[in-house]
Amino acid sequence: MSLNTIEINRLMNRFDSHASVWLFGYGSLIFKADFPFLERRPASIRGWSRRFYQGSHDHRGTQEAPGRVATLVPDEGAICHGMAYLVTPEEFAHLDHREKNGYLRLATDMTFEDGTTAEGIVYIATSDNAAYLGEASDDAIARQIASARGPSGPNSEYLLQLARALRELGKHDAHVEAIAQRLQSL
Repeated sequence: MSLNTIEINRLMNRFDSHASVWLFGYGSLIFKADFPFLERRPASIRGWSRRFYQGSHDHRGTQEAPGRVATLVPDEGAICHGMAYLVTPEEFAHLDHREKNGYLRLATDMTFEDGTTAEGIVYIATSDNAAYLGEASDDAIARQIASARGPSGPNSEYLLQLARALRELGKHDAHVEAIAQRLQSL
């Protein structure tokens, strides 16, 4: 699959007739909402784990030296905590551009902290996209993040802001924390 997923995502019309749609964020969408939203609530989705397996050639790295950013991998029984935003469908033009480096819109069920649920959208970069870097040791991931920088800033800033945002939500993510600790020890 191409690095640029904008056209593929525009084909997803499941929510086009809705006045508003829930968007689940698990990476930079937790701490960087650069779009208007109607409501913002902590939420979680089941069956997925957050991993730094996706390359960033357009925001936190370059084509020559990609950074690493979060995606989700299937993980039966896992719960991924993040932030949900209620947005109008018009916001997906901006979001599709923001998430164009291999991320696809998928429908998902999310659970809010009060136990209520809603169906919405999540962007996931699967292993078949051209920017997918895959598994590596926490040390190798931290070293790559430490050296990467792109138009949106240092890759280390992304990791540390995500770790801080999860702590502020009171949610522990062992993968994120392990890489953040290794990064800080470099």
